[in-house]
Amino acid sequence: VISNAVLNIAPGTVVRGVAGVTSSDTGTLFVSRGGKLNAVGTPSRPIIFTATDDNLLDPGALGTGASARGKWGGIVLLGRGILNRRDVAVPGGANGDGSVYQVYEGLTTGTVNSDGQPRFHFGGPDNNDSSGVLKYVSIRHQGKKIESDKELNGLSMGGVGRGTVLEHIEVYCGVDDGFEWWGGAVNSRY
Repeated sequence: VISNAVLNIAPGTVVRGVAGVTSSDTGTLFVSRGGKLNAVGTPSRPIIFTATDDNLLDPGALGTGASARGKWGGIVLLGRGILNRRDVAVPGGANGDGSVYQVYEGLTTGTVNSDGQPRFHFGGPDNNDSSGVLKYVSIRHQGKKIESDKELNGLSMGGVGRGTVLEHIEVYCGVDDGFEWWGGAVNSRY
């Protein structure tokens, strides 16, 4: 989801990610700085992000062992919230306004969206920034190792501002962390 774009997902929707062969072609939902993901489910109609081979009619079919994990990448929200340091691996690491940014772990700084904005940068001057709304969301069978100590998680948040709403989110049977934050000021509940 590029800058200034919004992806709205209706209650009860199932979104399926592909496993891919390498970390670079693994199905992962990236929301770039300035983009928004509005995935607003309900208690009776949650939004489910899962693998292509997850049989929702038989939740135990994939199991919970190692073979049930890492079936796709996960969700990555990248915002304009404040970071306390620049990315030491990136020359410069400062936005035009003097605030600092980082590049999502293990990915490159040179990749740009069709709008010319860096796809994997996060961080900026705005702790009130919004990356959208996630309510009653289940994220299942996700996570991928990009390289040593650099992984995709269930829900990764880089510089996500407090204008983002995160409520009633479940992460189930992933490879690495269920939730991982880098800077920003987002609050979450349930």
